[in-house]
Amino acid sequence: MSSTNALEVLVQALRRLPGVGAKSAARMAFHLLQHDRAGAQVLAQALAHAADHVKHCTRCHTFTEAEVCNTCLDPGRDATRLCVVETPADQSALERTGAFQGLYFVLMGRLSPLDGVGPKDIGVQKLLQRATDGVVQEVILATNFTAEGETTAYVIGEALKARGLEVTRLARGVPVGSELEYVDLGTIAHALADRR
Repeated sequence: MSSTNALEVLVQALRRLPGVGAKSAARMAFHLLQHDRAGAQVLAQALAHAADHVKHCTRCHTFTEAEVCNTCLDPGRDATRLCVVETPADQSALERTGAFQGLYFVLMGRLSPLDGVGPKDIGVQKLLQRATDGVVQEVILATNFTAEGETTAYVIGEALKARGLEVTRLARGVPVGSELEYVDLGTIAHALADRR
């Protein structure tokens, strides 16, 4: 493989990252090769190691190197509350708040019929089994507030309610520190409807 081909392969590989176009990928490739060859090696090794060793937790479906992740194994977590999120990144964001001490279930996506993504593709059946284990009392739906996220929350919520579980949804509202005149009308409307 010639150096030009190797460079193009690197640029194309970087373009696989979300939000990275041709120019950004080329800029990253040139930076790594021109200014940070050691960093490029570290990045390559870290990617290879993660691709070989990271898998899904058998209980919550998040990323882990073990069969069961540390969160699921933590005896200090409240096993009666199960928070359903779309991705491991969403779980990580909730964990950083320190406000939730229950357990999680990561869907690894959301329902999107137009893209051919149905309940089987995101593990809804596995979620239903987990939620009806006799320990879980409340399921918190923390899917994103997009059309697909709302649809996913609705479908899962109805299935869980039919099985006698308490189902709650993350509240929507005005961001902390914002001024009402600059908040979009949809957010204000939801904040009024979901007021407490």
